[in-house]
Amino acid sequence: MGRPADGEVAARILKPAVNRHSAGALMAVIPGQTLPTPTLNSGLDHRIGGFASLPEALDYAARGQTGYNFFNLRGEVSHSLSYADLRVRAGELANRLAARFTRGDRIAIVAETSPDFVVTFFACQYAGLIPAPMPMPVNLGGKDGYINQIHQMVAGASAAAAVGPTQLTGFLKEAAKATSTVEVFDFADLADLPDTGVKAQALGADELCYIQYSSGSTSAPKGVIGTQNSVNNNLTAITQHGMSIGPGDRAASWLPLYHDMGLIGFLLAPLVGQLSVDFLATSDFVRRPLLWLRIMTEQQTTLTYSPSFGYDLAAKRSARAEPGAINLKNLRVAGIGGDMVRPEALDAFSEAFKSFGYNRNAFAPSYGMAEATLAISFPELGAPITIDEVDMRHYTRSGIAQPASALTSKEHKRGFVLCGRPLPGHAIEVRDEEGAAAGERTVGRIFIKGPSLTPGYFSDPESSAAMYHGEWLDTGDMGYFLDGQIVITGRAKDLIIINGRNIWPQDIEWAVEKVEGVRNGGVAAFSVDDGQGERIVVVAERRGMDNEALAALKREIANVIQNAAGAPAEIVLARPHSMVMTSSGKLSRAKVKQKFVSGAFDEDRAQKAVESPRALAEARV
Repeated sequence: MGRPADGEVAARILKPAVNRHSAGALMAVIPGQTLPTPTLNSGLDHRIGGFASLPEALDYAARGQTGYNFFNLRGEVSHSLSYADLRVRAGELANRLAARFTRGDRIAIVAETSPDFVVTFFACQYAGLIPAPMPMPVNLGGKDGYINQIHQMVAGASAAAAVGPTQLTGFLKEAAKATSTVEVFDFADLADLPDTGVKAQALGADELCYIQYSSGSTSAPKGVIGTQNSVNNNLTAITQHGMSIGPGDRAASWLPLYHDMGLIGFLLAPLVGQLSVDFLATSDFVRRPLLWLRIMTEQQTTLTYSPSFGYDLAAKRSARAEPGAINLKNLRVAGIGGDMVRPEALDAFSEAFKSFGYNRNAFAPSYGMAEATLAISFPELGAPITIDEVDMRHYTRSGIAQPASALTSKEHKRGFVLCGRPLPGHAIEVRDEEGAAAGERTVGRIFIKGPSLTPGYFSDPESSAAMYHGEWLDTGDMGYFLDGQIVITGRAKDLIIINGRNIWPQDIEWAVEKVEGVRNGGVAAFSVDDGQGERIVVVAERRGMDNEALAALKREIANVIQNAAGAPAEIVLARPHSMVMTSSGKLSRAKVKQKFVSGAFDEDRAQKAVESPRALAEARV
């Protein structure tokens, strides 16, 4: 998602010139203005999922008037793409692709938020080709880091072609140059391929759908296989049961289309329910987060989703909202997913926008992952969210999420959000260290099963086999059950173990983020073993400060870490914009650790240390 730019205000949005509640309503047209697709279809029965393939879903939606809309930074509709237009354009391109490539070939596509990507993605579906969406450039360590990541994805998918916007074709050519069989196109070049009269054959129910690279991918990204069957099972479960969509619903999203929550949740799920969707590019949201809310106001949005980060960022900019510009009364599902659900972010958003018509009960914390297509659990819609206050001292000692009491000090309390029950046909199990099903409030490793699960990673049988235990998929996540709902506490592989104690890096990161002078979302905690035992390292991105202020900040952070984790840590105050992000814009703890171990932060580490030699020595015990 990138980093917010300070000092920017939301763009003015033109007042709507169309009644979007009826496909046949009279429209007051402003010359030169592109009108959004309507909210309701005329003459098409509403159908919620149940399709055998994406081509079948688009064939049905194309009989109506709804579709995709792309908003620019000024809040105007820059492009409107009805499902009917998409079906025509994708079909025409599919014939050209079928003449150029062999059925089953993989096509790597840079997933910018644009009609070009959408048309190319669906053209692959109609041409019998397998699209592999790739990220737009974000803070991944600069040009070389982005090219390396794209190279790994193109090579991992054994792609026949790499496609993207014109401004990125240079990057694509450099990423593909080591693989002579990969052709590189921009979107315009692809559309200019000759039409030789070949008729494309669409992907069927028993074939693949896409290859999706998870946001946590490192130097060897794993391509999650989505089949037509697994994807459409998940889409049906999400639309029928998770969000209970119906006529009159309308979606809005700023989520990147190369991430499972953006691709599945807001490109494909609205399609299988024939809903119109209003897109804002991720980079534009980060620059002007209130634009997301203004678009929802103008388009009378009912469905949206965001990681905690998005709600927190919008809340921080709420003071800049112009009177009467935002009204969220129509928003009935404000989903949360994609990372750990942070109660503080939800509280901040609710408080900031309650006077703008926002109903806190619209929050829908859910759990999922790319290996399950997207969603695995949803809460009861419209019900208040439940936050479980846990005594972290007891949790750390016993692995039991014991409720905090009135005597539990504030620094030892932690709120965990309940993330609902499994979708129909799916199951979640929490297992203890011996592999047995754990009791309520016992923290363990989370396993899932159901028809939405991936058959594995593309061309990686070893990792695919390691992921499964019979029919159960090991998520690598930790959590516990409470009142039949799953609660996520972190990733198993991220555990910091000091003197036999389990310390969650999120606890340290969230505590340090609250310190004045530290960038929100810019803290990474991890352990390093230098041969003398594990020690905790905390890298925090700070603002520009003089040496005296930096020393004071380090002292405050050291105290906060001691209270949060009960252990000392080596603290690195990283310079602004020096952290490493995943393709979906979240801080990559693994990559920050790699950067630390490689010595990239050595200049920042050389700041006058405030940790005593004794404290650092104790951290190694």
